[in-house]
Amino acid sequence: MNEFRIKGLSCAGCAQRIEDEIKQLEHGADAKLSYNSGKLTIDPRISMPKVNHILKSDGAYIASSLVQTQEHSHSHEEGAGTTAHSDHHGHDHDHSHADGNNKMLKLLITSGIIYAAALLLEGVLDKQSLILLYLTATIISGYTTFFRGLKNLSKFKFNMDTLMTIALVGAVAIGEWKEATLVAILFGLNELLEGFGMEKARRSMEALLKVAPKEAVKIINGKEVIVPISSLQVNDLVKIKPGEKIPSDGVITDGNSSVNESPITGESLPVEKERGEPVYGGSINNEGLLWVRIEKAYKDSSLAKILHLVQEAQETKTPTELYINKFSKYYTPLIMLVAVLVVLVPPLFFQGDWQAWLYQGLSVLIVGCPCALILSSPIAIVSGITRNARNGVLIKGGVFLEQLGKIDTLAFDKTGTLTKGEPHVAQMEIYDDMHFFKIAGAIEKSSLHPLAQAIMKEVTLRDTEVPEPDGFQTIAGQGIKAQINGKHYSLGNEKSIEHITIPLHVQQKINALKEEGLTLVIVADEIQVLGMFGIADEIRDESRAVIQALHKLGIKQTVMLTGDHQKTAEKVAAAVGVSSFYGNLLPEDKVKQIKKLTASGHVAMIGDGINDAPALASAQLGIAMGKGTDSAIETADIVLMQDHLGKLPEAVSIAKRVNRIIKFNISISLGLKIIALLLTIPGWLTLWIAILSDMGATIFVTLVSLTLLIEPRKKH
Repeated sequence: MNEFRIKGLSCAGCAQRIEDEIKQLEHGADAKLSYNSGKLTIDPRISMPKVNHILKSDGAYIASSLVQTQEHSHSHEEGAGTTAHSDHHGHDHDHSHADGNNKMLKLLITSGIIYAAALLLEGVLDKQSLILLYLTATIISGYTTFFRGLKNLSKFKFNMDTLMTIALVGAVAIGEWKEATLVAILFGLNELLEGFGMEKARRSMEALLKVAPKEAVKIINGKEVIVPISSLQVNDLVKIKPGEKIPSDGVITDGNSSVNESPITGESLPVEKERGEPVYGGSINNEGLLWVRIEKAYKDSSLAKILHLVQEAQETKTPTELYINKFSKYYTPLIMLVAVLVVLVPPLFFQGDWQAWLYQGLSVLIVGCPCALILSSPIAIVSGITRNARNGVLIKGGVFLEQLGKIDTLAFDKTGTLTKGEPHVAQMEIYDDMHFFKIAGAIEKSSLHPLAQAIMKEVTLRDTEVPEPDGFQTIAGQGIKAQINGKHYSLGNEKSIEHITIPLHVQQKINALKEEGLTLVIVADEIQVLGMFGIADEIRDESRAVIQALHKLGIKQTVMLTGDHQKTAEKVAAAVGVSSFYGNLLPEDKVKQIKKLTASGHVAMIGDGINDAPALASAQLGIAMGKGTDSAIETADIVLMQDHLGKLPEAVSIAKRVNRIIKFNISISLGLKIIALLLTIPGWLTLWIAILSDMGATIFVTLVSLTLLIEPRKKH
């Protein structure tokens, strides 16, 4: 399929109309035009001159091609970069969309000046001259609407252009030149402002897509060669100077610097990086020189995935949008029927004046324009997705943003989500200060086991001088036996000390630590226990605050699901403050629990491990930690690009706000129309009140939706 960026789409109805017309062309059945992103997807075999003719007749045009010349699956990313680049420089087509808006604005200003002149010259010029001025102003501002409306009428297609055309013709027919002109000007202004509003939301989204670097400095046989990032392969070596963007995911082979990862994770503070540490494509090298070994080709990098997800997110329609579009199809014909009844019933049955009620009927037609109603959702959705993406929270579609705002139950995996997934020493019991840390360090210092690394952190903190062991023996199911300075020692679980008579107070401590769900590592010599480490998975610093914030936002239930035994689960649950918890769960058990929770609420599941993927898929909404496994990220509907939960409450808050704004916008749009229609009962509705009610609602819902893009001031 070929993809193009379309400019000049003034409203969602225009986009739908263009899509319907393209679908009628040969090979056009699969055509898709998204108003939210301005992207047109069509079959390569379709006739482009015919497509261009349809676009031109609606005042739209192809601004740039999103077709990827390099063959790979993620064509969206570079296309997005190309579009952003061409839009920014504005030299490809029609001198950019801004010029199209400026042209329309100039026409409306000219039309407004002529209209004002006609009003001022009433009583000075003769009637024919005034009519000529009004007609000129009407043609300048309303000719595109008029021609589109006539075209629709010839096909018996009824939409807002059709309604406006009938209203204009009717107003002129009954001699209401002044109001017909005002209607044309205000409708043109309405479309212009509507276009500006959506363009503002799109440009905010495009600003995110500009984080993609275009080129990289690749080291080939010791020489620096500038290459496109699309050509980078695994194991390529690249050089990144201060201030430059890192082209793709990789590992630093030389150099050290602080790196700004905010384009990827949304974190504002730079991260210190040195040799051996990973870096993300799209992040910015601050001050030092870095040499990076590429680990993922650009198309598979974090940045490429982000751009792909953000692009795709704009294409999906939410249930609310689909409902509004369906409602509009019935709403417009219904308004036309009401207008006909307003024109006919009073004169035929209540001796009303034909011209007066014809005027009222024309006003009803203008009230029927569903501009504001159709616009109630898309700008808010794009703004919400953009705002979250800035924070490093990727939402794969408007439907998931809407669902996030409705959830009342959040299920958490424990390991790697509420906890760090790294063992740490939670408690220690020491019976021999002189030998405990020395012996533990001597046995564990060469081990790569996670428990050994946790113990070595404690040993290192005490600056203990660790002796060299004379020999090791690993005993399966127990631990390690070692000979140090001619004496025998053991380190391991309870089985490793079966050769010792355990004093009562030591046994009681062992039982107490086990009761707390800790993993025991006991250090002993041939006759006594020297001490023991109680090891647990370290709880994330932010977990408790995140759970509290979620409860304040209206999340009724927070549930922890874990494969760990019940005692460990109980301890972590108490520490972080979740509503309930379930331990000893296999992956399939997590799925069963999610299904149970789903039966009584709107459930989201958040996890980071490969064993979380089934539960993420079975929940109504799956949320993955960005530094988790690829399978969890691919399965999830929402991705947190940070390695913590800190951004989750704000994401939920934004989603809830988006839903509130959409409901508010729909209420305002319909409310103003109902008020305007009620004015027909006493015969008070006028053409200018009708258009102002529609335009006022459109401007209002646009501005309210755009408030989502405003970042709150950070407290210092």
